[in-house]
Amino acid sequence: MKILAIGRNYAAHIEELNNERPDEPVIFTKPETALIQKNAPFYYPDFSNNIHYEVEILLRVCKHGKYIDKKFANNYFDAIGIGIDFTARDLQDKAKAKGLPWDLAKGFNGSAPISKFIDKNEFKDLKNINFSLTLDGELRQQGNTSLMLFEFEEIISYISKFIMLKKGDIIFTGTPKGVGPITIGNKLEAFIEDEKLLEVEIK
Repeated sequence: MKILAIGRNYAAHIEELNNERPDEPVIFTKPETALIQKNAPFYYPDFSNNIHYEVEILLRVCKHGKYIDKKFANNYFDAIGIGIDFTARDLQDKAKAKGLPWDLAKGFNGSAPISKFIDKNEFKDLKNINFSLTLDGELRQQGNTSLMLFEFEEIISYISKFIMLKKGDIIFTGTPKGVGPITIGNKLEAFIEDEKLLEVEIK
C-alpha cells in the first residue's frame, strides 16, 4: 500500500500559510513507515522543533485503477477515515525556500496517524462531512468536505493519471485552517461529526 496526500485543498489554510492557490491538486506521498495505527503514541523526533498537526479526511482505495474518469471515481474508494498529517514545518520551510521537495518534512516515521475506516455508505452526503481536531480538549481545527477546492472524485481522477491506485492505498485529502505546533505531553483527538475516531499522545 501507499499513502498519497493532497496539499493546499482548503482556501483558508492556504491563506494562513501564505501559499499560492493551486490550479491543480498538489500531490505528495508518505511511506508506509509513516503510519501510526490503533491510537499508538507519536514520539517527537530530535531533528525538528516545530512539528505541526494537520487533520484530514481519508479515503481508502478499494480497487486498482489508472486514468480514472471523474464520473467513475466514486467506485474506487469504499471507506472514509480521519488522520493527522504531521509536518516538520521547519524542515518544510527550509526546503520550500530552496525549491526542494518536502519528503523529509512530510514522510518521517510516525507522521501519519490514522483512524479505523467507516463504510462510505454510512454517510448521507460525502460532500458534507464535518470533521475536527482538539488539542488537550481545546478545538483547534474544524472543517467540512464541502469546502475542499478539489473534491474526492477529482482527487482520485487526477492522481490516477500519474500514479496507479491499488487496493488498500490511503489518500489524505487536505487540511482546513487552524494548524499549529505540538509539544511533548499534548493529546490530540480527531472527530468525524461527533464521533471520536482517533487520539494521539505526544511523547
